[in-house]
Amino acid sequence: MTESGLSGVISRIGGYAAHHDRRAALANTVALVVASNQPFYPLYIYWAVSQTIWPALASFLSTPFFLAVPALMRRSPVLGRTMLVLAGIGNTLLCQAVFGAASGVAVFLFPCIALAILLFRRTERAIAFGLAAVAFATYLAPSGIFGAPAHVYGFEEYAAFRRLNFLSAATLTALIALLFANAFDDANAQPAETEEPHQT
Repeated sequence: MTESGLSGVISRIGGYAAHHDRRAALANTVALVVASNQPFYPLYIYWAVSQTIWPALASFLSTPFFLAVPALMRRSPVLGRTMLVLAGIGNTLLCQAVFGAASGVAVFLFPCIALAILLFRRTERAIAFGLAAVAFATYLAPSGIFGAPAHVYGFEEYAAFRRLNFLSAATLTALIALLFANAFDDANAQPAETEEPHQT
């Protein structure tokens, strides 16, 4: 791909993620980052855990939901932000069913909780707390409800799996925090609006 072609692709992705609402734009960015990273997850497992990576292909089932977040955001920012959190929770549930609780994949519920709290305004707190409650309930659900994992890894492989998932979830949470920190810095950097003097 030529440099101009790559620039065009990047521009179209940026346009797709753009939104006049700051929270919606942040949610769109997170959704597209997660979707773009999902194809690499099996490779991370191959490098860090085991050569048995076929169970990770199940995580691709959630990719369309992450990709659809910006499109839904244009129809309803509340529904778009809700979709992002639910897609994260659903993907975590799916991966826990496939890999088993011993993989530590439930740690991805923590960035879901962070998103649930950060993405909604004060007037939308009922939605935020409801989504956070769903994430907490999912984390606390008995592991037996998911049945047997698709593949049973070894003891050391599960230890490596937990390290990989912890680092991945921590990186995602740090990215979310950085995006919000930058957003607040940009907002504070804008000059305060002053009232025009009254005409006499």
